[in-house]
Amino acid sequence: EEEAPPAAGAVQSARWASGRQPEAAAELILLRGIFEIGRDSCDVVLSERALRWQPIRPERLPGDSKCDFLHREEFVELKDIFSVKLKRRCSIKQQKSGTLLGITLFICLKKEQNKLKDSTLDLINLSEDHCDIWFRQFKKILAGFSNRPKSLKILLNPQSHKKEATQVYYEKVEPLLKIAGIKTDVTRSTNVLAHSLHGVSHVITATLHIIMGHIQPVDVCTFSTMGKFLRFGFSAMFGFGGRALAVAENHRWMSPNQRMDFAIMKALAKLKRAQGYPKSDCNDQWQVIQGQFLNVSIMAIPCQCAVAPRGLAPNTRLNNGSMALITARNTSRPEFIKHLKRYASIKNQFNFPFVDTYTVEEVKVCPRSNSSGHNPEEDHGPRETASGNCFPWNVDGDLMQVASEVHVR
Repeated sequence: EEEAPPAAGAVQSARWASGRQPEAAAELILLRGIFEIGRDSCDVVLSERALRWQPIRPERLPGDSKCDFLHREEFVELKDIFSVKLKRRCSIKQQKSGTLLGITLFICLKKEQNKLKDSTLDLINLSEDHCDIWFRQFKKILAGFSNRPKSLKILLNPQSHKKEATQVYYEKVEPLLKIAGIKTDVTRSTNVLAHSLHGVSHVITATLHIIMGHIQPVDVCTFSTMGKFLRFGFSAMFGFGGRALAVAENHRWMSPNQRMDFAIMKALAKLKRAQGYPKSDCNDQWQVIQGQFLNVSIMAIPCQCAVAPRGLAPNTRLNNGSMALITARNTSRPEFIKHLKRYASIKNQFNFPFVDTYTVEEVKVCPRSNSSGHNPEEDHGPRETASGNCFPWNVDGDLMQVASEVHVR
């Protein structure tokens, strides 16, 4: 368990020093010793905040101006190290332990476009006693990062990412969690947060943020009806977004991409419009808007995704206690399609006369009562878009069906 994987040394470290180097003058030096790093014998210093190393200088030759550049100090901040293992070479005959080669550090590196990358740094020294002292010190330091998780419940949606989510998890995510010594238990669910949180859809980046214990406060919404709690969620769509998901759920035998394309096309084909404009009213607490709407979106996070790189609600913040309310009023089908296509471009998807945006703390969506003699669902084809007298909602990609008013806060 404490040994580095056989391929741990395969990744070559380029330049570790990046950004501003931590001050070393006032730091307490914990250990100092000699290790081989790359192909150089290095003087290695472990302090309270960083691991520094510098190739041992040969006797300086007169006029050698390159000497200082070639032997400059490099460093890794301790907060970027997420695991340490003993590196051994094992033969077929050696079942339990092999020849000690040194210590391997597993490090989280910052790359371009908000991406994180895991890498390794090998400290080569064949002395068992020497490596044991350093290994124990590194373990003690890592144990001091109390915000890093020791165990996780993994929520995995096997249908996502073209049904490759399970394979991606076991090939890319689980190996990193094992290296970090994190115990895992896997269950099934779905996730709409990663892209909005990190600004990039990159599974290694999301995994390393978890391993490193990075915390990001995020607003979450409660959904209730008639005083009864329904669920938590981050985003919701009622109207077109809910009906499209309801159609997709009835065609799960299709591939995910085919199913959603079919559902969107069918929902657009069944789209009906009515005459008239919404009526507005307000009092001290609530602003009321009545009328016909093609879609109502409620977003507590930007909801960045492949089909909306800027986000379904790009102006929404993650943790400011507010939600974006986006309404699409009645318009022609071509104009509504233009609005939908804007999400995939850099153009403003809200720059249409029939689209309104609000910043809110609470929303109550009150569908027209079925007892009024007109069922809005009858305008949109058969009952496959709703269950009984319930209206379909799309909450974080999950279908929620509710018969009456929904209160979101």
